[in-house]
Amino acid sequence: MSNDKHFVRDIPRRKFLELSMKGGLVIAATPALLSQLVSCSGGTKAGPGLDMDKETLSGIIAKALGKGGDFADVYLENRISRQIVMEESKFKSALFGISQGAGVRVISGNRTGYAYTDEITREKLLRAAEVASYVAAEGSPRGPVSIAQGSRPSWVTVLKPLGEVADEKRIDVIRRADQAARDYDPRIKMTMIDYYDETRERVIANSEGLYLRDDLPMLFFIVQAMSEEGGARHMARERLSQHSGFEMFEDVTPETIARNAAREAIAMLKAEDAPAGIMDVVMQNGWGGVLVHEAVGHPLEADNIARGVGAFTGKLGQKVASDCFTMVDDGTIPNFRGTVNFDDEGTVAQKNVLIEEGWLKGYMTDILSAKQLSMARTGNGRRESFRYIPIPRMTNTYIENGKDKPEDILASTKKGIYVQSLSGGSVNPVTGVFNFTCREAYLIENGMKTRPVKGATLIGSCMDVISNIDAVGDDLDFGPGICGKGQSAEVTAGQPTVRIRGINVGGSRS
Repeated sequence: MSNDKHFVRDIPRRKFLELSMKGGLVIAATPALLSQLVSCSGGTKAGPGLDMDKETLSGIIAKALGKGGDFADVYLENRISRQIVMEESKFKSALFGISQGAGVRVISGNRTGYAYTDEITREKLLRAAEVASYVAAEGSPRGPVSIAQGSRPSWVTVLKPLGEVADEKRIDVIRRADQAARDYDPRIKMTMIDYYDETRERVIANSEGLYLRDDLPMLFFIVQAMSEEGGARHMARERLSQHSGFEMFEDVTPETIARNAAREAIAMLKAEDAPAGIMDVVMQNGWGGVLVHEAVGHPLEADNIARGVGAFTGKLGQKVASDCFTMVDDGTIPNFRGTVNFDDEGTVAQKNVLIEEGWLKGYMTDILSAKQLSMARTGNGRRESFRYIPIPRMTNTYIENGKDKPEDILASTKKGIYVQSLSGGSVNPVTGVFNFTCREAYLIENGMKTRPVKGATLIGSCMDVISNIDAVGDDLDFGPGICGKGQSAEVTAGQPTVRIRGINVGGSRS
């Protein structure tokens, strides 16, 4: 059994670049050739592989179940992506990527066989089906399956399709963000802007007779701003990501993202070393929800539960948190980064209440774990790409609004730490022990947010945290991130302002 930690991050630059360069074909443009990127854009369509007919897909599924098995599916995928990077007000690179491939999976009991190919042809997929079928080598062949078109509701709307956007417009939003960050304060000495968009088309067919196809657009936009004064520096980061068309930049302008990053960079220049010890922590609404994503969400993913490990194993229907704590995973919030019309197994996305007023109500399942636990499928079977099998993953995970006013929560906290932004963190899914780095934090003194502090780390266990939350605000907000669990997934984390009594804060000042 692996005890590898799961992690979530707010899309730092290195990971951004690593993810964006995954693909079957990447065309790179030097800064001087940025204008020619346009020639790779508008009107690019998925290859003919995704148009594979249902009869052929049915034959591949029959081949996959040729040695037996309980379930089989075929997953076809095509991605078209563009990435542009600006550093120090200069365009550094541009990439145009195309990635296409497919995978065949067979489930037999608790075993999974999986094989994938970068070429979507009948011959390659039959070979993949043959390889995957060996997981059920001692079974009996299944008969052919009739595949029919399924339907799912859509929670992703697009007004300005990415394939129809001229690259001059992409370059323009980057320049606008760079200018806004530098204009914010002369102490902003450097900016880095990362733009990435992709369109992922996928086809799912399975032995239950289901056939689904959809397009899922995605935009990432990250602004980093570094401030400097008197030897002190701070690198701030702000990001925006949605399943959306280019209209995303009308809802939230690039200037807004840039100014938010610059504000943090300037505010933290005067930060002093953070104190250490057990203290109360007030967490601002928004991306602070990443703490429960890590500390609570991962232990509620049903693959660990099915293996009998993790903090919430055997606790269904029990009281596990304070009365004011309700936690939800909802893949249906319109256009959010973690939203899906259906998961990568074809299960419709839905709103799943995991913990309600402190009581454990459910887990997040995929097809395999739902079968193992005799539970319903929750629409959480997700994969990074066709190269991976789907596993239980979060979508948009958050603490629901409470009844407290954010200003009252702060005013009633005599002493502690006010956490305004987290860089991310990690959790051991077996023990539930986590740690998080605070990127922007302040002292709380006599009910007021006062001096900025640096180097603060939140350390604890999931059960302690959710039991010690005693105040939940009415100001729910969200932030986008990248979640790692052996493979990456797009997620959103959210929360209102919350207060945690008596959490361990690691710092450099005693």
